Order: sequence, then C-alpha cells, then structure tokens
Amino acid sequence: MVNADAHIALVRAPNPSPMTLSGTNSYLVDGGNGTALVIDPGPALEQHVDALLQAARERDVRIETIAITHGHPDHAPASAMLSQATGARIYAHPASSVPRDANLALDGVLHAGTRALRVMDAPGHTLEHVVFYDPIAQTLFTGDTILGEGTVVIAPPGGAMRPYQRTLERLAREFPDAQTIRGGHGPLVTDARAKIAEYIAHRKEREQQLFDALGDGPQTIPELVQRIYGDTKRALWPAAARQLLAYLEALEAESHVSVRPLARPMNEDERALLNPDWATLVDRDLAAVVEAELGTAYRIDVLNRYELS
Repeated sequence: MVNADAHIALVRAPNPSPMTLSGTNSYLVDGGNGTALVIDPGPALEQHVDALLQAARERDVRIETIAITHGHPDHAPASAMLSQATGARIYAHPASSVPRDANLALDGVLHAGTRALRVMDAPGHTLEHVVFYDPIAQTLFTGDTILGEGTVVIAPPGGAMRPYQRTLERLAREFPDAQTIRGGHGPLVTDARAKIAEYIAHRKEREQQLFDALGDGPQTIPELVQRIYGDTKRALWPAAARQLLAYLEALEAESHVSVRPLARPMNEDERALLNPDWATLVDRDLAAVVEAELGTAYRIDVLNRYELS
C-alpha cells in the first residue's frame, strides 16, 4: 500500500500481525535533485522491496540513502536487498548489529540529497534506536518509539524503561515545532505534541498501577499481570509480563522495589507466561519478530517475588 504527500511516501510492508499491526511502515523521502532516502526498508520480502523501487520510479527519484531506526527483523533486513538493487548507502546506529556502510551521527544530522534530517539517539525500545526529525515537513520518524496506534513494548534485555521515558521527555522538550509523527507501525499521527504527552502519561499510569498492586503485598510477575492486565487478552499476557519486568528492573535499581527468589519451581502456567515458546504458537517469521520485541530469548528461569522497599 502506498500513501504519499508531496515529499514523503508511505510504503507499508505486507507483514500484518498483532506485533506489527497493519504492517511495517517504510518511508520514501524526496531528497531533492532527483534523489531519495528510505527510512526503515522493512522485512526481507521481495514484494516489499519491489514496492519501494516502484514508488521511487513513480516519483522519478533514485534511492541513494537508507536509514534504519533500529535493527528489529521487521524494520531492517530489507536494507541489504534494497542497497543491492540501488547502490544506496546504509546508515544505522553505531551500536546496531545491522550491516551498514556508515554510522549515523547521533544527535547530529543525516544529509540525504538537499534534505537534512536531525538524528536523535533514542534508546528505550532498543538501546540502538534513533528518531529522525525532518524540519521541512515538521515530522518525526519514530520507528518503534511511538506508533500510530497503541503503545510500545519495552522488554529487557534489549529494551529498558528509564531510557525510554527519557527519550519521550526529550521528544517533548526538543521538538516543539513537530506537527506530525510517522511511526514504524500504524497511521499518521496528526498532533505530535498530544501523542508524545499521551505516551509519557501512559508510562506513569502503568507504573502507578504497579505501585498500587505491590502496596497490597509481595507478588510475582504472573500475579501482577493477572491483576494489572486482567482485562487484556490472555494471548498478550506474555508481552505484559516482559513490560512489567522492565518497570521492575528500573524500580529495583532505584531501590524502590526489592526482589526475593521463591524456593519453589514455576508451575506450568507461570512458565508458559514468562517463557512462551513462540515457535509453536506463530509462524517462523513472526516468531523472530516477537522474540526480538519481547526479549524472549532472555529466559526467566527463577520465579521472583517483588515487594516495595
């Protein structure tokens, strides 16, 4: 699906799922002088790469630059295929594992043709995440830092809650002129300031819910999930568990919460919640995305009980 304005075209990958919503958003940005930049070329799907090439042909531009917001398998793998087809140079965070031609200048500028996008180091969803700001369009390209709908999963060890919250605060503070947000999934956000404020408030609300729950006594993550996310579909509880782990790790580091391993092993339900075997639940390609998003390669082998310090 292609949806374009005068200078920016959305080319959505055909990879819809509960984790990727309607699919991964790739953006073709007109760089002037017949050049173009692609932000997040998406999964390694030939059909999607062909769609990006077709979008460039329709606008009579050549793709010279590829920029990656982060290295998850629904955002970055097509960069190699697109680069091979166009000769475009690939740019990514210095800490990224994505094969690239050059590092992005963190908190600097990415030049693409005559266009200059600000590059903000934006750890949180992953620790090698960036956000791009286009001052001409007054738009933020946020990858998985802010989505067009819903909220973002922050899961250890690849993600961390406090860096994520600081990233949101930076976006609110440093981009007052931003009008729109083009996230890695979902529709265009037409009120950037309101969406950033909503995301900041949501994180504070969830943390307060966690404090309120622990105020009634020590609990495990499965117990907290059932209490805080009880009205959420059970299929999403493993994501909620990893989300709570990110909050709890931050609170433990700040000495707000203490942790004590339980002497007993996990029961079957607890193990399935904390260490789901996604390869048996979804197809292989989606399992790779889910495991990257939720950090489920990082196994939780000890059932801990958390309490307020």
